[in-house]
Amino acid sequence: MTSRIRISSAFDGGNITVIEANEPDNIKVKIPNDTNSDFLQWFYFRLQGGMENQCKIMIVNADQAAYPDAWDGYQAVASYDREHWFRVPTEYVDGQLIISHEPEQDSIFYAYFAPYSYERHQDMIAWAVSNEDCISDHLGETAEGRDITLLEVSKTQGLAKNIWITARQHPGETMAEWFIEGLLERLLDESHPLSKSLLNQCRFYIVPNMNPDGAVHGNLRVNSKGINLNREWDKATQELSPEVLCVQKKMEEVGVDLFLDIHGDEELPVNFVAGCSGAPFFDDRMQKLENIFKGIFLAVSPDFQVEKGYAPDQFGDESMSIASNWVAEKFNCLSLTLEMPFKDNELLPDEEMGWSPERSKILGADVLYPLYHVVTSDLLK
Repeated sequence: MTSRIRISSAFDGGNITVIEANEPDNIKVKIPNDTNSDFLQWFYFRLQGGMENQCKIMIVNADQAAYPDAWDGYQAVASYDREHWFRVPTEYVDGQLIISHEPEQDSIFYAYFAPYSYERHQDMIAWAVSNEDCISDHLGETAEGRDITLLEVSKTQGLAKNIWITARQHPGETMAEWFIEGLLERLLDESHPLSKSLLNQCRFYIVPNMNPDGAVHGNLRVNSKGINLNREWDKATQELSPEVLCVQKKMEEVGVDLFLDIHGDEELPVNFVAGCSGAPFFDDRMQKLENIFKGIFLAVSPDFQVEKGYAPDQFGDESMSIASNWVAEKFNCLSLTLEMPFKDNELLPDEEMGWSPERSKILGADVLYPLYHVVTSDLLK
């Protein structure tokens, strides 16, 4: 005898539509579009009543996703407590993403990647500003009135190098905020010499979540207006992309010496950075700084690599609408987009977890090493 099956997603970041859920081995769902948009890919839902049954969950419109090639080699994540996330058997067959799993408990959550909730976002900000080296700055509000919060971290009140780090322009790329959490834990570690040295000579400006509306709605790519923020940097408006506009205003107020924009890539099973080498303003100094960053990151993190990534002309005519290119040209500084996988890291695979929140946090902590070597270089103005 089986329990009654129930699928629900009416919670922070939840996203799924139920088509049929009468029997555990024949559950049919589809991914709704992002808010006011044609994008779809992010899913996050709860299954009840499937314990000790071989459940078969078919996402019937997976072939309509923004990145259908991303399903090849992909394994969905699951959790009983929403703290520990693990991979479950998943295959892409005839345009459907099929999750096959026998839950050990009556209630289980499935998601595209481990979610990072709006409540956890608020908790992280509260924890960070409890440290005497960190203050928060209200930059503005989203279209739906949620705060765009900036964390300013430094030990110096005088002249300092300004390091800007933004995350989750694309809200479904939750690994980006896990990365920020790990970075902040290392940066605010009073016992760590690297952190002390950086904070004595740098001022960090960190936006942990650029797109809280999209995150709460369970969107992959856009805000509540249906706008892809990382295509707005050359045309941001208060009406459509206030999130970008308020960050740009603060950047222009204080200046930028180095910029990192943290993302996740649906298709590539590796960690990498994309620079601005295809842009006309890219010069020899920027190339040398980028080489320093990559070289040190390779030396300290086996999770990082430089063999796979984006081509210099990946974004074509949209190039200057992207954050890293806009910032690089505006402030003549090293500006990089850092990408992490939704899948596993093929260089160091983890069959149980795949790429995970824990690995994202470690990479966030480790990025301080290449940042240190760049800011102490004679090449950084």
